[in-house]
Amino acid sequence: MNYPVIQLHKGKEVALKRLHPWVFSGAIKILPQNINDGDIVKVVDANNNFLAIAYYATGSIALRVLSFTEQEINVDFWKNKLKKAWEYRKHLQIMNSKTNVFRLFFGEGDGASGLIIDYYDGHAVFQCHSYGIYLQRKLIAAALIELLNDKIKSIYDKSNETLPKQFADKCKNEFLFGSITDKVIVKENNHFFNIDFINGQKTGFFIDQRENRQLLQDYCKNKMVLNTFCYTGGFSIYAAKTATEVHSVDVSAKAIKLCDENAELNTITNNKSFSVDTFEFLKNKENLYDVIVLDPPAFAKNRNSKHNAVIGYKRLNTIALKLIKPNGILFTFSCSGVVDKNLFYNTIVSAAIEAKRNVKLLHYLSQPPDHPVTPNFPEGEYLKGIVLFVE
Repeated sequence: MNYPVIQLHKGKEVALKRLHPWVFSGAIKILPQNINDGDIVKVVDANNNFLAIAYYATGSIALRVLSFTEQEINVDFWKNKLKKAWEYRKHLQIMNSKTNVFRLFFGEGDGASGLIIDYYDGHAVFQCHSYGIYLQRKLIAAALIELLNDKIKSIYDKSNETLPKQFADKCKNEFLFGSITDKVIVKENNHFFNIDFINGQKTGFFIDQRENRQLLQDYCKNKMVLNTFCYTGGFSIYAAKTATEVHSVDVSAKAIKLCDENAELNTITNNKSFSVDTFEFLKNKENLYDVIVLDPPAFAKNRNSKHNAVIGYKRLNTIALKLIKPNGILFTFSCSGVVDKNLFYNTIVSAAIEAKRNVKLLHYLSQPPDHPVTPNFPEGEYLKGIVLFVE
């Protein structure tokens, strides 16, 4: 093991000693010559004491830690890392007789910044959010095959859309193992979903809302429900099992097609789908819906867009709060990592004041345990949700 050495300025090792997995560029004192994006490096403090094994990237976050112990990054390393993540999910019984879809690996929460792996009944779909992880993809695939054996049917690398732009052109989405010959249908809490991980958004399904969808179902009995930004109809399928009627809205015609297929797959006949912009759809819909779900895509993907995101969340929630029926239930979410839960809560409160509706807070919601958040990396808590009773 002969990795290039990166030395930090005195005092800049504090975050690493607290096991935070990022090092910002300003903390670096000595950068080796000819170092390239994605290179594995050894990180030391100002006195040359070992701190971590990481990979390098140009940009604000210069180093992302893979290990806080000195070891080689090889197939055994990845097998141990993936085994720990797999055993954690087995211990929590996330995969069971009712559910065979979950997040197998969640970046920093599982100890490897930039790596996402979703598991769809034997089909592993991973996305690399940094070039350093992308360069490890074949080792990761080999480790998955060795670890999961007959529990793995295919491995699909879908990193083209998640890598930084300067690397995306070099990287194509492809199967690294196996293939698919038919539709991939998964089961979540005994609901069935057709997954298009090749052409769909993200890895094909929003797994992080599993428990929140189950909660929604409890509030929909004999209710008129609106699910906005519905994508493939996750919330809609759950709601329709108890609701009088569900309206599913998404601007994407492809998403609506999958939503309708999922409704048919679950023998649901009380869902109506609309391929239209959500803000357009909400016009003149006062006193129609008992339950409304607002689950938009991330309005802010970086800190520079945070202000505009808050304006967007406030506008959307104000409109929904104005039109929802008296004694209605609002499920509202933000998946923007830079909008923390306090800011999101204050934005929803502001929307309720502007809409002149009295509300009661029923639930704070977050991501499920297969998207783990660790004390040393609180930034991993990206999904925020609030359930309101609207008088």
